[in-house]
Amino acid sequence: MKKVVAVALLLALVLFLIPLGVRQERKTQEKNTDQPDQALTLPDSGRTLTILVDGQVQEMDLNQYLWGVVAAEMPASFEEEALKAQAVAARTYSLHKAGNAANHPEADLCTNYACCQAWISREKAQANWGENAAAYTDKITHAVAETNNQVILYEGQLISAVFHSSSGETTQDAVAVWGNSVPYLQSVESPEGEEVPNFHSQVTFTAQEFKDTYLAAQPDGVLEGEPAGWFGEITLTNGGSVGTIVIGGVTVTGVQARQIFGLRSAAFTVETTADSVTFQVTGFGHGVGMSQYGANAMAADGSTYTEILQHYYTGVTVEEYAG
Repeated sequence: MKKVVAVALLLALVLFLIPLGVRQERKTQEKNTDQPDQALTLPDSGRTLTILVDGQVQEMDLNQYLWGVVAAEMPASFEEEALKAQAVAARTYSLHKAGNAANHPEADLCTNYACCQAWISREKAQANWGENAAAYTDKITHAVAETNNQVILYEGQLISAVFHSSSGETTQDAVAVWGNSVPYLQSVESPEGEEVPNFHSQVTFTAQEFKDTYLAAQPDGVLEGEPAGWFGEITLTNGGSVGTIVIGGVTVTGVQARQIFGLRSAAFTVETTADSVTFQVTGFGHGVGMSQYGANAMAADGSTYTEILQHYYTGVTVEEYAG
């Protein structure tokens, strides 16, 4: 009888303790869930650059600089493989250009996108991202860290890894934009499209505005009569942008026309009325090298960052930098 009572008491105790253990385990799990993940950190690249920021020269580790470039140059909402492709392209561009910028001999690079690459501090980027700051910070940190020391090479040499926002159906051959043929900067297909903000844009001038703007840049032009008579032959590049266009009897390149009229790209058509000129424009940027929105479309379709880079830069390899 005593044995039966003892067994009963033991069973009751076990049944009482089991819920306590389950509750304690649940509390532990909840506590662990509430704890933030350990922040990702950038590896030390072993290379220090001098960067001209707001007129002041700052020393930065290459990876710290690249974090600011990727954050400034590509939307952090993009696919991770696209961000990795951007990190490798930016690293390659930085190492290729460092020390060769005549515009700022006191520094390796600057933060002016028209000269080198855009750059933003971590604090400003996080302020811009608002509630997404933590997630986007980790995404970009991961992109730079996962590609640490990787660069793009052509025949064993660093390439000039230029990039742009978006193309039409194809990118541009370097020779069509800058006049120099570069074997790894050839025209290739690019998959972005209507998902790109302002993929199609429009710029309209009154006839007088057009005259004033054009003649300030090309004083030998003759713009008489109605606008329809101001335009002559248009040639296209292999990438479908305007190669040359005759305006007021003067032949200008598509690149020049883009600059004169402030167009988003040189992929444009012209429409005229009796008192206006309208440019219909596709894409954004010079169109050479990697298209950022095209890279994102490829990544969304399953391409790796290496595949993206080898698509946009012809005949290259992605390797550890030994320089």
